[in-house]
Amino acid sequence: MIELSLIVTVSTVALGLATIFGLNLLPTVRLQLAGLAFLAVVLPLTAVLLSGWVMFHMGDDVKILAVASASASAAVAAALLLARSISRRIDRLRATSSNLAAGDLSARAPETGPRELADLGASFNEMAANIERLFDARRQLIAWASHDLRTPISSMQALLEAIEDGLLGADEYLPALREQVRRLGTLVEDLFELARIDAGVLTLELRDAPIAGVVESCLRGLEPEARARHVHLEARIEEPARAFCAPDKVERVLFNLLTNSLRHTPSDGSVAVIVQPFREDVRITVEDTGEGIEPELRRRMFDRFWRGDRARSSAKAGAGLGLAIAQGLVEAQGGRIWVEDRPGGGAKISFTLPPAA
Repeated sequence: MIELSLIVTVSTVALGLATIFGLNLLPTVRLQLAGLAFLAVVLPLTAVLLSGWVMFHMGDDVKILAVASASASAAVAAALLLARSISRRIDRLRATSSNLAAGDLSARAPETGPRELADLGASFNEMAANIERLFDARRQLIAWASHDLRTPISSMQALLEAIEDGLLGADEYLPALREQVRRLGTLVEDLFELARIDAGVLTLELRDAPIAGVVESCLRGLEPEARARHVHLEARIEEPARAFCAPDKVERVLFNLLTNSLRHTPSDGSVAVIVQPFREDVRITVEDTGEGIEPELRRRMFDRFWRGDRARSSAKAGAGLGLAIAQGLVEAQGGRIWVEDRPGGGAKISFTLPPAA
């Protein structure tokens, strides 16, 4: 009977160990803990039943105690092994977060194990990837901003040195200096606007406003440039076109989009502003008869300092912030903005605004 009691004891311990390995295979921490609780109940109950059976056959209390102790020990061992397995995965996640905090932006967490921990690892990796992209964007922003700030400053310095050397009179250089100061001021203002958009501190006074007046005002301001480029400007507005928006910011968006279209539309081309009111929103589209936009470049159009090659090579090109500012202003008013091909050639940039109540 001693051999029988040993068999019962070993079997109980083996059952506990086998169960803990089975618990590790469960897909979620919740199921693993539920299984552990179930194990903690079943093993002692099994021990009681086996103890009664041994007592009936052996009449030895010491052996009953041995069987009960073995089953309880198996439950404790199962709990410790499961806790160690879970804590080991959490330690790996903690180590990865420490590496990320130390500046290793390539650190990634394992996405294995129970579902909760796997989901946590996936969320952490997505966060790490976003942080890495943010730092890359910041580095590019600094590089591009430095380049675009250096250009007008260098021109101003050269003009001032020419004046100091007496090569020409100051009056002859004042228009050029004034133009460089204007470019520098515009770039600084655009950077400040982007900083406010990114920080979420942009103040907008939204109200019920007609869109026709905003469009006409913007077209009047750009008519001289369009005439100089031999580009036809027109507006097609479906009434009633009223939106709940900040009219000055809508005009800023339109100005940026129209300026971009004018730069990419050849002579004898046309640029049109189309306003279409719908029940769910008001859609405003700027379309041109230019060269269009290659598919691989569309996803970059709203990046900071993005400019097409032809625009970048132009001396009158902007800083490449207009479309990024337009996107930020549209989204701040509850709309969205996108680009697509124009049937028959050219490009279309559309954005929406909430309709007036």
